[in-house]
Amino acid sequence: MKKIEFGTQFVTQNINIFRCPICDQPFQQVEGTTLQCPNGHGFDISKKGTLYFLTHHSNNEYDSEMLTARNRILRAGLFDPIIKAIYERLDSSPETILDVGCGEGTPLAKLMKLRQAQDVAVGFDISKDGINLATQHGADAFFCVADLAHLPFNDDAFNMVIDLFSPSAYDEFNRVIKPGGQLIKIIPNSHYLHELRELLFGADQPNSSYSNQKVYDLFFEHYPDATVHQLRYSFQIPAGLQRSLMIMTPLHWGKNQNTDAARLVENMKSVTVDVSILTQQFN
Repeated sequence: MKKIEFGTQFVTQNINIFRCPICDQPFQQVEGTTLQCPNGHGFDISKKGTLYFLTHHSNNEYDSEMLTARNRILRAGLFDPIIKAIYERLDSSPETILDVGCGEGTPLAKLMKLRQAQDVAVGFDISKDGINLATQHGADAFFCVADLAHLPFNDDAFNMVIDLFSPSAYDEFNRVIKPGGQLIKIIPNSHYLHELRELLFGADQPNSSYSNQKVYDLFFEHYPDATVHQLRYSFQIPAGLQRSLMIMTPLHWGKNQNTDAARLVENMKSVTVDVSILTQQFN
């Protein structure tokens, strides 16, 4: 099946998920390859089987080089234990899943391969380049370009919202999550990629450490009954992917890098992944 055919079929079958980002009305129909709302606003499904819901210009820090590097290192398994932890928190019955800020789509694609449960899965990101990469996985998921602050989805549309290292819009999450659903947010802890940070900046520089306290505190302001699970593991870096690890995050843009950092990174054998998994159950 061609990508545009898959996208058109998915949107037609799951039109109840989507609402117009211009007038906030539920979409009414798909005519040909155009999704239309009752007020005449139309959005065309692209040849890659995606929808572009942005109604304004957006600035995105992730360039194509970063996204391609992220694609390589995530396909190699950097986040596999995180994906497994998400998988273990899902019901065995089919779910309606939203992946917030899905980027190049590897985590959602890998989750869908684990699931095999006839889920309805949607990933979105503000980066068109990221969404175009996401369609290359061949995953049974739909991808679109959308604004986190104004989601093009109806109220109570999803059983599960997954936020992996992405910004959050909690009012929008509360709106689109069904009663009985859950939100899973994964945030980096202080030891996340600490070997890479120290090579790039030195052990005592500001960029060599990270605190998630503000993100953590804001989450619990919204969800004081949420649970926390700590996950830390060492990832063995496959030969030739050291540079991809370095440029997959904004770290390589940081000021005051060691002048010899690029050469030092080439000799890295492993790196620490250290995260907190925050889970909120909706009544």
